[in-house]
Amino acid sequence: MYRFLLTPRWWGINVFVLLAIPFCIFMGSWQLSRFEDRMQDHQAASAEAGSGERESARPLAELLPVNKVTSGKPVTATGRYDRQLLVPDRELDGKEGFYVLTLLRTDGGKALPVVRGWLPGTPDPAKAPAAPTGEVTVTGALQASESPGSNGVSAQGGLPAGQTAAISAASLVNLVPYDVYDAWVTLAEADSGMTAVPAAAPPDTGLDLKAFQNLGYTGEWFVFAGFVVFMWFRLLRREIEFLRDAELGLLPDEDREEEAGRVTV
Repeated sequence: MYRFLLTPRWWGINVFVLLAIPFCIFMGSWQLSRFEDRMQDHQAASAEAGSGERESARPLAELLPVNKVTSGKPVTATGRYDRQLLVPDRELDGKEGFYVLTLLRTDGGKALPVVRGWLPGTPDPAKAPAAPTGEVTVTGALQASESPGSNGVSAQGGLPAGQTAAISAASLVNLVPYDVYDAWVTLAEADSGMTAVPAAAPPDTGLDLKAFQNLGYTGEWFVFAGFVVFMWFRLLRREIEFLRDAELGLLPDEDREEEAGRVTV
């Protein structure tokens, strides 16, 4: 009855199935491991955020470039405040508001974006307290540069003068005539009655859309593996039924010609 499994046609089907199932399982397992890695990074970042306040602040140069390890770490930098900008559409504690961002000109010549605090309402330069004058030393959490379109950050276009959508060197270099660090700092204690902005999770460590995409892809690959098995059994069942009908002479003329090319029972 099952001699048809030895025909070239079924050899091809069987080889495909034997290769497809392990491949689908491997890809599903890999996507699952990616999701688990993101979960572990998220848990580690949460634990780090809880203990970050007890760490001693380190000089900026020791923590650059920003990565998963250094993001959120306490950092200290010295310089003079220069250009001040507002960052609109920033939510804090469920309220809409804006960041007050001031560029700190360091001794090295480059500027460090410093978020001095958050204020509620629409961005208004009159509401933003002026930055301290003279040389200052700031202490806060180091953050990775933002990119437009990620984490709810809008595009730069269409904003009034004195505002920026993303806190990044790529965005700020078009607004100031000097080099900007590819990182920024949120002060541990906000200036002049503003609300301090909490440090964000390191990049690619939160349970964002990408993490749940990995989980979704895991399910898809395992479904594909099950579908391959289902189709193999369905083809097997149809082949057996075809051969049985051929034995009983129940096939139409056109199917008799097809059956002539198969292995009979």
